[in-house]
Amino acid sequence: MGVTGSGTTVAELVRRQWGDHRVGLMHEDLVLSHHQVASGAAARAALLTELLPRGAEPHLGVLLDNTAEFPLWIGAAALTGAAVAGINPTRRGAELARDILHTDCRVLVTERTHLPLLDGLELPGVRVLVTDDDAYTVLLAPYAGAGPADIAPLPGRTVRPGSRLLLYFTSGSTGAPKAAICSQGRLAAAGASLVSHFGVRPDDVHYICMPMFHGNAVIADWAPALAAGAAVALRRRFSASCFLSDVRSYGATYFTYVGRAVQYLLATPERDDDRDHPLRLGFGTEAGAVDAERFAARFGVRLVEGYGSSEGGAAVQRTPGTPRGAIGRAAPGDDLAVVDPSSGEECEPARFSPAGGLLNGDRAIGELVNRGRSPFEGYWRNAEAEAERLRRGWYWSGDLFYRDAEGFLYFAGRSDDRLRVDSENLAAALIESILSRWEPAAGVAVYAVPDPVAGDQVMCALALRDEASFDPRAFAAFLAAQPDLGTKMPPRFVRVVPRLPVTATNKIHRVALRREGFLHGRDPVWWRPPGADGYRPLTPADGARLRRACERHGRAELLDR
Repeated sequence: MGVTGSGTTVAELVRRQWGDHRVGLMHEDLVLSHHQVASGAAARAALLTELLPRGAEPHLGVLLDNTAEFPLWIGAAALTGAAVAGINPTRRGAELARDILHTDCRVLVTERTHLPLLDGLELPGVRVLVTDDDAYTVLLAPYAGAGPADIAPLPGRTVRPGSRLLLYFTSGSTGAPKAAICSQGRLAAAGASLVSHFGVRPDDVHYICMPMFHGNAVIADWAPALAAGAAVALRRRFSASCFLSDVRSYGATYFTYVGRAVQYLLATPERDDDRDHPLRLGFGTEAGAVDAERFAARFGVRLVEGYGSSEGGAAVQRTPGTPRGAIGRAAPGDDLAVVDPSSGEECEPARFSPAGGLLNGDRAIGELVNRGRSPFEGYWRNAEAEAERLRRGWYWSGDLFYRDAEGFLYFAGRSDDRLRVDSENLAAALIESILSRWEPAAGVAVYAVPDPVAGDQVMCALALRDEASFDPRAFAAFLAAQPDLGTKMPPRFVRVVPRLPVTATNKIHRVALRREGFLHGRDPVWWRPPGADGYRPLTPADGARLRRACERHGRAELLDR
């Protein structure tokens, strides 16, 4: 099958599956042909046409694990000119309701396992469909015979490359997550680009184990499979212990990863048959050079690290000759630069010690910007955030990089008050607003500290009210009782301070807090070790073990920066 370009719509790719009776989608015991995938998308498109109120924004929310219903509803939206908002099930309470209502979802597709998340939420005008309920089967049955040729765009809508298809949430530096827009043409073009870059073939099988509410799974895994006519295999939720058995049973040849997924796989017990599988490539972010090499040595699978801002405004591609530790160079057509955010001037090239350490971080590290034509398509109803992202006519990624003399780019972290935990972007201000509810707290500052393996961990500094003391059990109970505290938000480290450091303008001095991290040795620091449900004092021995873990993964310099 031919590779698509930016003039192609996702709707065309869905229609192209009609009459193709090769295996197209697998999930647990379910196997659908490409033809059945197209037919299922067409049936849901016909139902959607009936369900969406006239004059309303044609948006539906999808609050699902990775089941077959997720790609079928994306296909349905593409056929009708509607848009899908991926709803993150780690969000809670009012924040979850806000995500659904902010994106103007008039239909919410979910499943029984997630219904408790909706208990007590005010969702006026939202029709909820439960995909594993008998009523859903009855509702869908009259449309089972629909074909792509029978599906017309929703009233007042057209299906073209610029048609809005995805609204996927990405956390900003402050406030609530923003819904980034992705059109049919951009998604189709992204899939085509990866088909070309990785040589995806129609007989490949793409294993989707990252959550489909996240852009990584849809843009980097589902879209190239659709563009190439390859099959997809879905894992409801990522499981390190089931990874290889899934790969073998589905015949998977390609997968994507984010965050710590690679480290979880490496932590599974080694077996003699670790290389007995059809997998040939993994593509993602934040595995790190050390663990990518370990993965290749153990499983015989090449991992390709890449970078792409969530909004699509900047991309870095790994090319032959990329130095160890670098992400790669700018993608073709991008005019990427590392600049000082305050002056807009380019930072100086990085200089390295003989051992590879960065010598001039204070002058080499800056924000990655795209000064050329950016594919960024904006945020849904957030003009202020768009303007901030497009200052000076450039696209500002919000991510810190440095660049060597040869033009290779190295990731250096997130901007000041953003954190990335297990591939989730979090806003410090949102976590602070929740932690500030704790009665003994007089002041709270939330900031990122390096995870020993990849990304960040959440750390907070707590200034307590007069005569209050830090009670770790009470604090843990408080966190567990907060309905809007997402699963990635609870602090890993808690520093109890006499007072919060402030700048000359009385803003919290997060730079100083981040610089001191959890090994500063001055104020008491409590921590919650991985897997623990409570906090205990961080001892010198704990600190030494964390430092050694950072050293093993080439991240010790982040502790010292």
